[in-house]
Amino acid sequence: MKGLIRAEVRRLAKRRVTRLMVVLLVLGLGAIAVAFTAASTKVGPAQVAAAEAETQRQYEESLRMHQQNLAECEAARTRGENVSLYWPPDCSTDPGFAPQRDQFDTSWNLPYEFHFRDQFGTFISVFAGILALFGFIVGASYVGAEWHTGAMMNLLLWRPRRLSVLFTKLGVLLGGVLGITVVLGALWTAAFWLIGRYDGQTGKMTQGAWESFALTGARGAGLVLAVTAVAFGLASIGRHTAMALGAAVGVGVLSEIGIRIALTVAQVRFADRWVLSTYVLAWFQKRWELQEWRACNLSASGQCEPDIFIVTWQQSALVFGLGTAVVLAAAIWLMRSRDIT
Repeated sequence: MKGLIRAEVRRLAKRRVTRLMVVLLVLGLGAIAVAFTAASTKVGPAQVAAAEAETQRQYEESLRMHQQNLAECEAARTRGENVSLYWPPDCSTDPGFAPQRDQFDTSWNLPYEFHFRDQFGTFISVFAGILALFGFIVGASYVGAEWHTGAMMNLLLWRPRRLSVLFTKLGVLLGGVLGITVVLGALWTAAFWLIGRYDGQTGKMTQGAWESFALTGARGAGLVLAVTAVAFGLASIGRHTAMALGAAVGVGVLSEIGIRIALTVAQVRFADRWVLSTYVLAWFQKRWELQEWRACNLSASGQCEPDIFIVTWQQSALVFGLGTAVVLAAAIWLMRSRDIT
């Protein structure tokens, strides 16, 4: 068994697809980090002063244009023209109609500043999404190529215990993807903390904040492993990498376009609860709120309050878990029952 595990580790590590995807993964993540390093600027007194000056300039320009329009209105009214086509009849001489200084926010003119505590949760989701794509491609090609080239049949002649071979391959694959996720996740966290430290703000990092990031990262890693296992299972079922890729495209089109359009036309309440992306959002955000505006509940102030449906991360875990289990169960059953020649 140990020999099989070592052989699978070498086989996975030496595959050109795996190496190419790792290189592209590192380059892609590095490019994102570099881009945000260049985009983020630590805001200090100089930046605040420049923003205040620009805000004052915008206010004065808006006030000048208002006064010019008012003068044109007054001139037109003096000439006896019907000013109501373009201005209020009284030319809006009410001072409240003029631009007010407090309507111009200085923060609008400040440069972008990355805030680690407030924004890094979003970047964990981005990281998990990229790793999920990596896991899907590597997982599907890992077993799909071996079925397609006949390497799997040769291996089963040497190791006739089919399920042992399948589980070993799956375990090595998931272990490898998890290892890459953990290592790159640590580097990803360090990179964005440094961006916040030197080109932005880190904020007050309490134990609770770090624990929240850790839990979000754990959910992201779980999704990466689930996607990798599904890709492995689909490719094993179809004995080809294209099976997994085709199924992914099909599910994406059916869920995000077909079901969404059909349920919207049928006016099904909370149609997005049947769309896969909703559960992905709920998985990372812990809960995702769907609103049904066609149901209007009048509040005490007389405003329309829509019906609310909450999708929780626990419901997302159930959906992803069942989907992964079904695909792997089908792969196991076919591995045991069908002819491998």
